[in-house]
Amino acid sequence: MPVALTRHRRRSWNWRAWVMASVSLLVVTVVAASLVAALTAARDTIAEQSEQRALATARLVASDARYAVWVLAGPPDPAGPVQQAAEQARIEGEVLYVVVTDADGVRYSHPSADLIGEKVSTDPSAALAGQEVTAIEQGTLGRSARGKVPLRDADGQVVGTVSVGIHLSTIDEHQRRLAAMLMLVGAGALGVSFVLLSLLSRSLRRLTHGLELGEMADLLREHAAVLAGALDGVIAADASGRVRLVNDAARRYLGAEVTVGEPADASGLPREVAALLTPGAEAPEPGWLVVVGGRVLLVRRVRAERRGRDLGTVLVLADRTDLDDLGRELEATRGLTDALRAQAHEFTNRLHALAGMLHLGLFEDAEAYLDELTGAASWSHGVQDPYLNGILSAKTAVASESGVELRVSDGTWVEGRLNAPLDAVTVIGNLIDNAIRAAAAGTRTPPWVEVSLLSDGTRPGRARDRQRRRHPRGGA
Repeated sequence: MPVALTRHRRRSWNWRAWVMASVSLLVVTVVAASLVAALTAARDTIAEQSEQRALATARLVASDARYAVWVLAGPPDPAGPVQQAAEQARIEGEVLYVVVTDADGVRYSHPSADLIGEKVSTDPSAALAGQEVTAIEQGTLGRSARGKVPLRDADGQVVGTVSVGIHLSTIDEHQRRLAAMLMLVGAGALGVSFVLLSLLSRSLRRLTHGLELGEMADLLREHAAVLAGALDGVIAADASGRVRLVNDAARRYLGAEVTVGEPADASGLPREVAALLTPGAEAPEPGWLVVVGGRVLLVRRVRAERRGRDLGTVLVLADRTDLDDLGRELEATRGLTDALRAQAHEFTNRLHALAGMLHLGLFEDAEAYLDELTGAASWSHGVQDPYLNGILSAKTAVASESGVELRVSDGTWVEGRLNAPLDAVTVIGNLIDNAIRAAAAGTRTPPWVEVSLLSDGTRPGRARDRQRRRHPRGGA
């Protein structure tokens, strides 16, 4: 009998949606921060590379000894050799400008020829002091990454400077290309992250069977309350047959320490109970009656599923030991009642017969009849227990109704009281009934049944213990 688990949804936003939204926001934030950090680092790197490139170009120009000769040869000239050579170097080096100055900082070359002969707009003192300088500065052509080196003559004396600049627009262009590439990488990372998050969401939904956090908390509370207050034993196994839950009542009924997390046949469960957790086992509608450790257990098997998915098996163990005892006692009482009814009917017939003899004046026949009746009951002197006396007397009447004579052998001797009278009466009554039916159906004439009872010491047994537990003030 499968049981489907359903819960009512109470929230428009479930916890998986919140998790996915939070993780998505985290991923977007991390990717955006990474892009900003990468672009910032890349801009610094590109600027530094541009400065080093400008410095290398300036060194290359300053290494040409002709520039020092031309600077020392005469005043700056827009059509002079310094301007022509510097412009050629600027074009070949793909830089913004190549400016050559003398020791006073006066330009001998410049992309704008009308600025030749004027002093440079930035301080040339460091380069004139023999140092190489890199910086990003604002000049007549805008902000640029520049490198400055001293211009030396053949004797190594500083006779001027060489300054090379690369416009920041070039740096920005490199940065835009890098930013576009990083954005593509970031978009790819976001796409992969969203795909993984979608798969994670499906996995979480499948793992939690579509339950929300509040619903799972409710189930946990219900689970604890039900298992703690359950009088019946509960054993649960997953779809693979591995034991996942055993409550205290089940351990008490089974009298075994069950290991949770192990397969049913290796968990310590009794074999007959472990077999019921086999995935392919079929359960009868009322359940199984299983005898374990002296207890009679009614085992019901329930299949758990949600949305068509098998979640495993649950066994519910109900202790029917006391009911079994009560049933046997009821059967014994019913047998005694039937026997007493038959005995009462028999004695009524005998009293009618005796009354008829006395009414007809047949006193000798009545006396003989009484002697015969007294002899029929004289066997009870060997049985001291009232329960046995009662069942034997009653069964004598039952046998007489069936046309069978019930005899008690002369060797019958049961002294004292029975430890478990109801169990004994049930067994002896059933045996005598079977014998009476067999004798009545047989061919021997006249039919008779002989009963022989002998006591064999005192054996308390489990039945007496149950009797004492049930009737703590009575004798046994």
